[in-house]
Amino acid sequence: MARPPEVLFVCVHNAGRSQIGAALLDRHGRGLFRARSAGTAPAPAIHPGVVTVMAEVGIDLSRESPKRLTNEMVRDSIVVINMGCGDAVPSYPDTRYLTWKLDDPAECTLEEIRSIRDEIDARVRALVYSLGVAARVGLLKNQPGYTGIPPGGTDPDAWRYPPPVGAGAPDATA
Repeated sequence: MARPPEVLFVCVHNAGRSQIGAALLDRHGRGLFRARSAGTAPAPAIHPGVVTVMAEVGIDLSRESPKRLTNEMVRDSIVVINMGCGDAVPSYPDTRYLTWKLDDPAECTLEEIRSIRDEIDARVRALVYSLGVAARVGLLKNQPGYTGIPPGGTDPDAWRYPPPVGAGAPDATA
């Protein structure tokens, strides 16, 4: 049995945004993807406010800890989401790279962290939809049917966009 494709969320400290992203992909991806997170300069612990706002939506991050980004993590991922670490993420062919510009929750109030969580949640839901489409048309590396060429052309960004409102996107709630 093939292992699920990996999606990697990266931020500087792996104490906020990337932890939120990975946890939400685990929830919404329903086991179809392996979510990982890492930081270029990991903090000693996850930000307490992040643990609090994730607990509010039923996700326990209290036992998680920040991890250092490795080349292997990037190489093994089908998609790497850069959440604020600039050019520190290595580049590999056949890996898709997305940049999500989001505030760092380290100096934010709980209300601001909730807003960051909700923004990441919306983006993760769109990502789950996009990856589902990509899997069906053979765009996920290391998966059966991978061609690397989107249907209808060679634009590697074509599969990333969420569907228009009302286009019948599947409900990705847990």
